[in-house]
Amino acid sequence: MKRHSKVLLTILAGTVACVSLNAAPREQDTKQVYLDKCSLCHGEDGAGKTAKGKKLNMKDIRSADVQKLTPAEWTTIILKGKGTTMDSYEKELGADMAKKLADYMRDLSKK
Repeated sequence: MKRHSKVLLTILAGTVACVSLNAAPREQDTKQVYLDKCSLCHGEDGAGKTAKGKKLNMKDIRSADVQKLTPAEWTTIILKGKGTTMDSYEKELGADMAKKLADYMRDLSKK
């Protein structure tokens, strides 16, 4: 019985570890997603002063013009892309992460 208990505990511990590892992508850190997906063009601070951002004539997402967009407009742009310069991230990120990114980017103007 003791051997079976140890095996069961080992299996349960492995299951808990897998659940914990699987929870990380679901609740992926929004800032890290921004840095991975958005900062190449928009910059870490949202100013758009990166080499690619300058080449694409990127607007500063902290500017009043951009900040006046509604949360729904921000989310739609993230999901569907914009013009020929911004790709769609709908399949890659999904609506929940797009909403979190929109909130994160709006908050960049407050920093």
